[in-house]
Order: sequence, then structure tokens, then C-alpha cells
Amino acid sequence: MLTIAASEYRAQLRNRDAARARLATVVADALRAPAPQRRPTKPSRGAKERRLEAKKRRTDVKRLRRSPYE
Repeated sequence: MLTIAASEYRAQLRNRDAARARLATVVADALRAPAPQRRPTKPSRGAKERRLEAKKRRTDVKRLRRSPYE
């Protein structure tokens, strides 16, 4: 048994219409197929190397900004 109550409006007829609309969305959501599950993947070797190379470049840039007394 499924009960949907609506008391948003003062008029009973508008509340019935709101409850019917809510029921329609619940049924439509239940009938929709689930989204496909994500298949976990690993980054490629080249992507790992590019990422590490970019980190090294960034480190060098920041190292050049430092004062020589640190």
C-alpha cells in the first residue's frame, strides 16, 4: 500500500492534484532504469609520468621564488 498525502493548499481539489502529480513522479522514478555502474579504471603510464613531470616543473618554479636565506 502506498499513501501520498498533500496539504500544501487550502483547497482539497488542489491537494488531490498535487498528490496525483507526486504519485506520477514516484512511479516514473521507479520505472526508470538505474544508471550503469562506473567501471573503475587506472590512469595510464603516460598520464602518471606527465602528472609527475608537471609537479616537478611547478616545484622548480616555486623554488626559484624563494628567498636565498630560507
